[in-house]
Amino acid sequence: MGKNKLERFAENKTFNNLFEYSFERLKNEGFPLKGRWKQDFFKNDNPIVLELGCGKGEYTVGLARAHKDINYIGVDIKGSRMWVGLCQARNEGLDNVAFLRTHIELIDGFFAENEVDEIWVTFPDPQPSKARKRLTGPNFLERYRTFVKQEGVVNLKTDSDLMYEFTVETAKEGELPIFYNYDNLYANDDDLEVKKIRTYYEQIWLDKGLTIKYIRFGINKKEA
Repeated sequence: MGKNKLERFAENKTFNNLFEYSFERLKNEGFPLKGRWKQDFFKNDNPIVLELGCGKGEYTVGLARAHKDINYIGVDIKGSRMWVGLCQARNEGLDNVAFLRTHIELIDGFFAENEVDEIWVTFPDPQPSKARKRLTGPNFLERYRTFVKQEGVVNLKTDSDLMYEFTVETAKEGELPIFYNYDNLYANDDDLEVKKIRTYYEQIWLDKGLTIKYIRFGINKKEA
């Protein structure tokens, strides 16, 4: 039998690669690793990639396993789910993985200008009635621009037509460069790494015949 939430929360406190910050703590203390993730935590100068709304951290850990020369940080508010990724990273000795437990609305409080190279958003809540809460919406992209490099990119992988179409339109309206755009990711023959890491629920959806969408786009406007 798996551990219950209270047991997971207790064990979470033992991981040295998990950072938990509330709005009040962030406001009063600031975040000591902001601008210093590479120097003070990862101890290297490798690129930093975020997974926002990481859930169990399947993508965070999967990417970190495949790319030991890149630092990955999974961000979510659900500590009991994040415990799964934390355990996997520890058991596999992955020292290029960290997790940040906080609300994504506060994300710009944890990273400094030009500190992040890339963002992944994997199967987020499409927020059918609250477009402003969609993680690829204009207000979130403005937050990301405060810490993502000029040439940085955002990846969205989703089963939601609404989330996918909204993101495509947002990128086009913002004149953002689109590098990949698939409304049925697994129906094409392109050999993309994004196909090789599948979350538990993604496989369930695929088994049910649902289509997975993927878009990769630049965070900043196309150069004239």
